[in-house]
Amino acid sequence: MPIDAWFPTFIYKAPLAARVRDRRILNRELLMECLQIREHDAEGQRWSSSSYPGGYTSYGSMSHLQKFSSTFMDLERRIDRHVAKFARHLDYVLTGRQLVMTDCWVNIMPTNVVHGSHIHPLSTMSGTYYVKTPRGCSAIKFEDPRLQAFMGQPPRRADAMAHNRPHISYPAEAGHLVLFESWLRHEVPPNPTSAERISISFNYNWF
Repeated sequence: MPIDAWFPTFIYKAPLAARVRDRRILNRELLMECLQIREHDAEGQRWSSSSYPGGYTSYGSMSHLQKFSSTFMDLERRIDRHVAKFARHLDYVLTGRQLVMTDCWVNIMPTNVVHGSHIHPLSTMSGTYYVKTPRGCSAIKFEDPRLQAFMGQPPRRADAMAHNRPHISYPAEAGHLVLFESWLRHEVPPNPTSAERISISFNYNWF
């Protein structure tokens, strides 16, 4: 067909490690630390009560976990390889610099907790790694970055091709990570399950 696609938006999803056993071992350690952090992080509990109702996040209190925990340092090293691979696909020119993890924090979403639509300002690449994902838990949902510029657009068909939809969702899967450029708006709808959905979010920067 005489139709070209330009200005694509890329999202990267992959298992953190090739071996399932390696991912399970790491996730057991991360799960234990995530729960311990929530238990002892009084400042984070206070911040979450007003800014993350019903859930817990260390974003407002302990957002550099890769600098204080050997388990999170190991996670950082593993994520670094994926970030480098994604950066090559995006044709980034880093002029002698490198993408470095600047922030890393825990998110725990019990039943009905929602993570509202947002971006990650002052960052280059962001992502989420999934530690615990009960069956049927909410996916991460991305918004078409052109949405605010649409004018006079008719509605899309319910069975529209994925690349023509205004939103796209990636299921949360333990042991996997999702990477995206930090300007891409995203959200997590309410967790419909009775179990906690636990993830680790992070930002990378080159300046």
